[in-house]
Amino acid sequence: MTAAFTVRPARTSDVRAIEALVDPLVQQGILLGRNRVAFYESVHEFVVAVDDNGTLLGCGALHVLWEDLGEVRTLAVAPEHLGRGIGHAILERLEEEALALGLSRLFCLTFETEFFGRHGFSAISESLVDPEVYAELVRSPDEGVAEALDLARVKPNTLGNTRMVKHL
Repeated sequence: MTAAFTVRPARTSDVRAIEALVDPLVQQGILLGRNRVAFYESVHEFVVAVDDNGTLLGCGALHVLWEDLGEVRTLAVAPEHLGRGIGHAILERLEEEALALGLSRLFCLTFETEFFGRHGFSAISESLVDPEVYAELVRSPDEGVAEALDLARVKPNTLGNTRMVKHL
């Protein structure tokens, strides 16, 4: 029997465990790296899955890009807990939060195209936003936004991942 888990908003006390979960994926070139202060600054964007003992099993973040567009970031599940529905539950929670914020589209950059495809995301090659919005977003210092916009300065970090979008 597998242990139950709960998805809840992340707390500052979760940051070190999130960092420990994500770091191997950063080292493998699967996720964009962040320094610890960036995790603390964005902790309010994260939800975490924890077991009954409070052990962190997975995490994910919702980052608002524009009035109708959000990005699913840093969705990760501990390798020993894959296949238990944790990623699904985290993504479902992020989608609920996106709808509550008034977003109508979610974007992700991922190597896990099958997972996101099963959840209604489709691969795209075109721009996510119209030229006027692009001109605003390009001003963001956020590396994730730069990657979402496919800016040349971050291309070496993408490592061939797929741009996907879902209409909520």
